[in-house]
Amino acid sequence: MSGGDFHVLIPARLASTRLPDKPLADIAGVPMVVRVAQRAARSGARQVVVAADDDRIVAACRGHGVAALLTRVDHPSGSDRLAEACALLGLDGDAIVVNVQGDEPLIDPQLVRDCAQLLQARPGCVMSTAAHAIERVDDFVDPNIVKVVLDAAGHAMYFTRAPAPWWRDAYAAGISRLPSPAPLRHVGLYAYRAAFLRRFPALPPSPLERIESLEQLRVLWHGERIAVHVSDAAPGPGVDTPQDLERVRALFLE
Repeated sequence: MSGGDFHVLIPARLASTRLPDKPLADIAGVPMVVRVAQRAARSGARQVVVAADDDRIVAACRGHGVAALLTRVDHPSGSDRLAEACALLGLDGDAIVVNVQGDEPLIDPQLVRDCAQLLQARPGCVMSTAAHAIERVDDFVDPNIVKVVLDAAGHAMYFTRAPAPWWRDAYAAGISRLPSPAPLRHVGLYAYRAAFLRRFPALPPSPLERIESLEQLRVLWHGERIAVHVSDAAPGPGVDTPQDLERVRALFLE
């Protein structure tokens, strides 16, 4: 991949049950979604654009020199919102689009670039994502932490909220240690080929997706491949709750 031959799109939805007006939450004098865009821009992307569902987000972004466009308010997921954004931007079907979540103000720019480059190098894949080794048993058994299992080529075989892989001979009496090699925690960063991103919302949801509440299982269900970049370390903390926001604010003030 030459230079910044990829695009970053950031879905931003104003409504949030746990943290109202989350994209506009102040972090050291700057709205959170702007902090995300500023970090993503360090990846060297050709462009970074916020895909928002409210004029207030668009205005806040543009007020800080961040490109933003208004999308429909009724999208069921961030992927649907980005599919509309691809169409509005007129991106070519072969363009690489990285979906950076709007609540990741500490996203690693190199991780964004690594995901984009991996997809560029894997023409048989429609998507790429990231993972890192799990180091704590508590994380392994936590259903809020998604695990991913890979094949020999580094493609995702399955995503699950359950402990996976299951160590048959060691877990009969309970999970007290991790298998080796270490299981992998999925990181919610995705790169897509724009043509697939536009097609994805029209794919019928899969039964597994409904059971696990994991949208990426729809991709595997329909026979497509997802390449996985395994990073050396966990990404910076995201923001889901008021407590998360306070932790991130403190980090920016250090």
